[in-house]
Amino acid sequence: QVQLAESGGGLVQAGGSLRLSCAVSGRTFSGCTMGWFRQGPGKEREFVSAISRSGGMTYYSDSVKGRFAISRDNARNTVYLQMNSLKPEDTAVYYCAARETAVSGAYFSTSRSYGYWGQGTQVTVSS
Repeated sequence: QVQLAESGGGLVQAGGSLRLSCAVSGRTFSGCTMGWFRQGPGKEREFVSAISRSGGMTYYSDSVKGRFAISRDNARNTVYLQMNSLKPEDTAVYYCAARETAVSGAYFSTSRSYGYWGQGTQVTVSS
């Protein structure tokens, strides 16, 4: 069983920054592709970013590309999402997700591809 716990959400003004963390326990973290998703008010859950097992490959949705950066520390079993130049439309509950994969460069952008999820952390961006 994999357990994920997000932290770092909060209230920030437009243009500000936040860094989300997701601590993973229970499995070999380095064997997991990690992803971040978000669900805004009245919206479906959407893909934000993903990172390969080694951290060598990263992927972003068009809406956050150039503003957000995903990274991971396999020694600390933690994945991060650095969010800069935040906009009100970034307001959402942010979830991290994990999927074990044997393919080192794999990433997944659909929520159904991930088997393990955190409880989510709220990010609110005020205008």
